[in-house]
Amino acid sequence: MRKRPFQVRSSTIQGRGVFATEPIRKGTRLIEYVGERISAEEADQRYEDDVHSAVLLFLVDKNVVIDAAVGGNDARFINHSCEPNCEPVNEFGRIYIEALRSISPGEELTYDYSLTRDEQDDEQTETDYACHCGARTCRGTMLEVLPKHRKGAAKKRRANRSRSKKPNSRLKS
Repeated sequence: MRKRPFQVRSSTIQGRGVFATEPIRKGTRLIEYVGERISAEEADQRYEDDVHSAVLLFLVDKNVVIDAAVGGNDARFINHSCEPNCEPVNEFGRIYIEALRSISPGEELTYDYSLTRDEQDDEQTETDYACHCGARTCRGTMLEVLPKHRKGAAKKRRANRSRSKKPNSRLKS
């Protein structure tokens, strides 16, 4: 079995992160995002007001969410960045994390959670989902910036882009 080209350790972005231990080529499939597969309704009930647990959820499609807090693997430690070096890919309902570009040893693996926002989001929501990626183009939030014409159509659920996603990653991601 091939050794994984990354390891989990302390991150300056948030808590623990995943770091390359060897060069990773663009397009490399790194890991599958796994955990208990539950309904979106169950995810809402489990983590109604728990922002931190919500980032462990990855929306696969409108009916299925992966809860990495239950049976998850190291993929749950991949942090958000506004300038990511990885992206989630939905392949027949399974979520994989792949390198968007070549990644050097020591570099933290990241992807854009692209959490959706609601027009009623307040300052507390902005604080709860603040981004600490430090990227040159950091938008200051893990929440997606919606065009003015779409604001009313935003869903309350914090979903990751690729849940069918990643492009819409985590209810978490």
